[in-house]
Amino acid sequence: MPEFLEEYLVSDYLCSVAIITLVPTPVGNLEDMSFRAIRVLQEADLIAAEDTRTSSVLLKHYHIATHMVSLHAHNEHSRVQELLQKIETENLNLAVISDAGTPGISDPGFLIVREALRMGIEVITLPGPTAFVPALVSSGIPCDRFVFEGFLPVKKGRHTRLKALVSESRTIILYESPHRLNRTLKDLAESLGIERRICVSREISKKFETHHRLTLAEACLYFEKHPAKGEIVLTIEGNEE
Repeated sequence: MPEFLEEYLVSDYLCSVAIITLVPTPVGNLEDMSFRAIRVLQEADLIAAEDTRTSSVLLKHYHIATHMVSLHAHNEHSRVQELLQKIETENLNLAVISDAGTPGISDPGFLIVREALRMGIEVITLPGPTAFVPALVSSGIPCDRFVFEGFLPVKKGRHTRLKALVSESRTIILYESPHRLNRTLKDLAESLGIERRICVSREISKKFETHHRLTLAEACLYFEKHPAKGEIVLTIEGNEE
């Protein structure tokens, strides 16, 4: 580890009154990890990770040996209270991370924040990586006003959500998985109109990052012939009318 980084990591985090800190992690490129994020993870008493196997790669890279427990979509409802009681009783500093990006943004994190605040536990969220911001800014579509919709419902509520977006004047941002991309592009074209502009951003901050700036009609045709891989962000222009 570089000497300047070792010197930076000697800090007063242990004296902080914060008990829970949400720590954004890189969405692709490990160099996007901030000095502060590394320090917090090193000095925390415990790390709650979405997937301990995925996060172990990041922690090993930065020589972070803090013990991890899992906190993911399938166990957070049952584990949050137990975890909060433990850190409150033992006065522990807990760091919360997801597989990539900022916890709570289409990832686990909201429940523990809500319950911690209800119990009077202080919560701090570090600034850091999230996929939709670079996708939005790189899209060429207005980014002064936007609405983040996360993932569209797969079944129940999908039509209602799409219908609500028809008159949305702000830029619309969606996350999507590769195997559902074609279906979503077709649904968007049918609901919003084939001439609406879209930017399909893939693998943000990774080696093969791409941005396809097309109309919805063009996007449907292109991705039928060129199946997408990796994490995808859709940035769609709002209804100008």
